Amino acid sequence: MTEPKQRTGQPVSFRGGGFAPKPRRWFGAAVFVTLIALAEWGTRSGFISALTLPKPSDVLATFGELYTSGLLFKHLLPSLSRLAVGAALGVSIGVSVGILIGLFSYMRAGLVPLVAAIFPIPKIALLPLFVIWFGIGEGSKYALIAFGTFTPTVVATYGAVDNVDRTLIRMGQSFGLSWWSIVRKIVFPGALPGILSGLRISLAIAIILLVAAEMLGAEYGIGAYILEAGSLYDLERLFVGVVILSLLGVITSGVIALIERRLLDWRA
Repeated sequence: MTEPKQRTGQPVSFRGGGFAPKPRRWFGAAVFVTLIALAEWGTRSGFISALTLPKPSDVLATFGELYTSGLLFKHLLPSLSRLAVGAALGVSIGVSVGILIGLFSYMRAGLVPLVAAIFPIPKIALLPLFVIWFGIGEGSKYALIAFGTFTPTVVATYGAVDNVDRTLIRMGQSFGLSWWSIVRKIVFPGALPGILSGLRISLAIAIILLVAAEMLGAEYGIGAYILEAGSLYDLERLFVGVVILSLLGVITSGVIALIERRLLDWRA
């Protein structure tokens, strides 16, 4: 009687890793370089009109002049200060209110309709109202940015709390954890990915509102710089302001990504 053949084992690839994003940092830089090279070639060859798009090399030279003259930091520092104060107020209040809505039924019943009514209102349209309430100075700019970041942060936060796995909460209750321990050890960590994702959107809105606020009654700031360049139809200076805003968005996104890697390493 012949002995049964033994099956040789074959390695099986990890099946849970197919949807895990892998770092491709060089690829994003390559996309930027390619687009800039195409724009440089198009403007130099005449394929793209100079009235439509300036040469990237001229934009870089204008940026260098702005830096050497010292005007870069005169415009950048006030914008960063307004963005930091306004976004910090809006995000902190928004996260707090969103968590309260997610945890308490009465807060949900009372505040969700209010947030739903406020959320679709174009925040830029409220800028004259904030000027009347808080004056033409810094107060109206802080208030506009804070209000603009508040509503998306609230929606993202209580949505993230709602999406926490209820099985984990019931497990914590079965082990006798207190209400505060469940919130601190289960609900908040489980909602943190959704909160940080909403924070990306909120900060992008904050940058948009920053520019709008600085176009009204601001001597220095990126928005004031863009408004002045646009009124003079100076495309090089206008695109310098746009590039600064783009870099600000990239840096903001990178900071949030760094926070995600630090706080959400348990997802790996």
